[in-house]
Amino acid sequence: MVDLRPVGYVIGLLLAALGVSMLVPMGVDLVAKTGHWQAFLQAAVVTGLLGAFVSLACGNAAKRGLTIQQSFLLTTMVWAILPVFGALPFVFGATNAPFVDAMFEAMSGMTTTGSTVFSELERLPEGLLLWRSMLQWFGGIGIVVVAMVFLPELRVGGMQVFRSEGFDTMGKILPRATQISGQISTIYIVLTVLCTMAYAAAGQTFFQAINHAMTTVATGGFATSDASFAAHPGASEYIAVVFMIAASLPFVRYIQLVGGSAQPLLRDSQVRAFLWTLSAAVLILILWRIADGTPLLRAVREVLFNTTSLMTGTGYASADYQLWGPFAVAILFFLGLVGGCAGATCCSVKIFRYQILLSSIKAQIRRIHSPHGVFTPRFDGRPVSDDVLSSVMGFFVLFIVSIGLFAVALGATGLDMVTSISGAATAIANIGPGFGDTIGPTGGFGDLNATAKWLLIAAMLIGRLEIMSVFLLLSVQFWRAT
Repeated sequence: MVDLRPVGYVIGLLLAALGVSMLVPMGVDLVAKTGHWQAFLQAAVVTGLLGAFVSLACGNAAKRGLTIQQSFLLTTMVWAILPVFGALPFVFGATNAPFVDAMFEAMSGMTTTGSTVFSELERLPEGLLLWRSMLQWFGGIGIVVVAMVFLPELRVGGMQVFRSEGFDTMGKILPRATQISGQISTIYIVLTVLCTMAYAAAGQTFFQAINHAMTTVATGGFATSDASFAAHPGASEYIAVVFMIAASLPFVRYIQLVGGSAQPLLRDSQVRAFLWTLSAAVLILILWRIADGTPLLRAVREVLFNTTSLMTGTGYASADYQLWGPFAVAILFFLGLVGGCAGATCCSVKIFRYQILLSSIKAQIRRIHSPHGVFTPRFDGRPVSDDVLSSVMGFFVLFIVSIGLFAVALGATGLDMVTSISGAATAIANIGPGFGDTIGPTGGFGDLNATAKWLLIAAMLIGRLEIMSVFLLLSVQFWRAT
């Protein structure tokens, strides 16, 4: 029998912290005198008190270490439970949203997916807009900690290849979660402040700048208007590109950079592969749009921004890229399934898994050509163990199968093929906008039926936690293990 008290203690503390954080948007609404601050007060009291009671009830197990079962359960339950309470301001507040819509918005925020069921965002109280951004900001920093501390130790999806890097900086072994979380938080806050200042200098209001900074650094994509970044053309788009890329690089490299060593960042093979892939896609699409008659400067700006947004899983849009033609749409669709680097706020498959896959294919081809030779897949100059290789391959299989199963399920609810496939892909990969007239860059998820929304909520959770972490909890053998 798994002892749930250590898990309950941590979740209780996080719920209490979430409740306290609701006082910030409450204060914004109080200052704005919109009359919507009561919703945040009610949600804060419910969330904070329940979290405090749970942590106190489980406090006698606080000093115990987590077993592997408890660690898997904790990583999943945090992202399953916190959105439930993060949804309360949407239920109590100006949107009066049904719970499925509120839960969809909160899950999309915490998982940094960026899909939204709300329209006419400009009419929402500033407190609710800020709360959407805060949810993404919390989710962004949370997933970095999970990717650096938990997933490598839990050997999920090949993340164990970073098992030593997460704790080794300049030759010194760092304490696990506490010190790493502190360093990540500092870097995360600095990036957010710099991004806010840059957006403000580009002409955004301070409120717009802080909201967009939080969702940019989190690679989340929630905006303050239905037009997304089409409402801020020009300098803001280029600023967003810089910080979306910065947030898609491994945060452990920033820790090392602050420690005085730039070489790990410059020599990281997944950083180079990510930048080369993004650059190649941008160049191809710019040439495609120029050939289609688009002016050069417009083509550069729109392609650079929207391509970076999709590959990093941010989900902002400044143009309807579905009008760029089938070739461009195909590239953008598959680019969203690539993602950025491991240990960053971005989502999707992650570039390192493609590197390992290609290295494995290359080694297999060489074995066929030279049966007596010894050829080992390598990543970042190091041999890839069979354990890592099988984990990566298992992730790819589950990723593709999950998209297929959710696409079929969405189709069974009455959605058309394009909406079903792109909806499943954008939820599993936590990208944000899909394709088609309904959930494309100019649409939204509000018109979907309730069953489809619940399916997408589940898909966002599964995708954010690297798929295996969630599916493993359904295994009887896992719970029987000691």
